Amino acid sequence: MAQKTYAGVTLEVTDDGYLVDSSKWNEEIAKELAKEENIELTDKHFAVLKFIRQNESGLTIRKVGGSGIVDIKGFYTLFPGGPLKLASKIAGIKKPTSCV
Repeated sequence: MAQKTYAGVTLEVTDDGYLVDSSKWNEEIAKELAKEENIELTDKHFAVLKFIRQNESGLTIRKVGGSGIVDIKGFYTLFPGGPLKLASKIAGIKKPTSCV
């Protein structure tokens, strides 16, 4: 496993760039992870990231879309490309099993 430094903290990451230990995550680390993906985080992003961190088990795009925070179209707007994969990475959780 590789190591990367985010917000002055050296962390272990998987080959895909996901944090190995999600307990080390914080909002400053999230901002730096998002910056790598050319995303500037807003309050709406952080609300989605909080939901994802609290509902890590069985996470799907539909589950996020039904969260009441953002609909599916909005989820794709906030995290373009692969929203669940990207949001999970920025949220500091492991890659969801539903993502290839």
